[in-house]
Amino acid sequence: MFQTFLIGLREGLEAALIVSILIGYLGKIGRTREIRAMWWGIAAAILVSLAFGALLTFGPSTLTFEAQEFIGGTLSIIAVGFVTWMIFWMARTAKSLGGELRAAADKALDGPLIGLVILGAFSVGREGLETALFLWAATRANTSAGTSALGLTLAAVAGIVIAILLAWLIAKGLLRLNLSAFFRWSGAFLIIIAAGVLAYGFHDLQEAGVIPGLNSLAFDVSETIPPTSWYGVLLKGIFNFSPATTWVEFTVWWLYVIVVGAFFVRSLRSSPKPAPAKAPGGVAAA
Repeated sequence: MFQTFLIGLREGLEAALIVSILIGYLGKIGRTREIRAMWWGIAAAILVSLAFGALLTFGPSTLTFEAQEFIGGTLSIIAVGFVTWMIFWMARTAKSLGGELRAAADKALDGPLIGLVILGAFSVGREGLETALFLWAATRANTSAGTSALGLTLAAVAGIVIAILLAWLIAKGLLRLNLSAFFRWSGAFLIIIAAGVLAYGFHDLQEAGVIPGLNSLAFDVSETIPPTSWYGVLLKGIFNFSPATTWVEFTVWWLYVIVVGAFFVRSLRSSPKPAPAKAPGGVAAA
């Protein structure tokens, strides 16, 4: 459940901060009519994201087992691609996010009102679709081990609710939060989570018969760590650990962690580190 909670918290905070920055800026310059237009775009993005999540959940249910595993494995790999891009993008732009969004709002204000509707839809829609896809992949991987889908969903909702509350406190100036540090540490943990989802995606493709080696195990510690034990469920829920891991899963997990982790650490070391300063809205710049 910690996986889906962290995904909901991180992605929810990113989307909520974008909304609070855009709405706060329009309110500051007295463009209340444009705020209503922005909310229409945001509402449309939320509805599309929910519909996409429902399609992922119920769409493949009538297909054969092999087809479901193929679709599940492929979408899990795509989800990892999206979340990897998001990790690096947010680590790079956390400091300048407010300025970029205000510039985009200024540009949209120069055109017809539909421009602000589109800006709101795209700003939140991208996060919403990424969240729906990655949550679906993480939930699918965990429910295979017997974890309740309802519990995983509620954990994600709890993360999103807390993210909205944090964004509101930041917008009101009641909370200072070092966004660079938050996205840096959560990004590092998401790399571990994404590695597990990626390995599970390849396992799905093995079960679909697309990739060989389903019965070629790197290790099997099921007797020592039963999948249904509390510690087995805990390891599965946090790290997506599988007691019986194939060589393909083992190799994919380590390759992803080593390669993506190395690039992530390199990107952090190469980014400038100015002196801490209070940014508008109570957000502390790193």
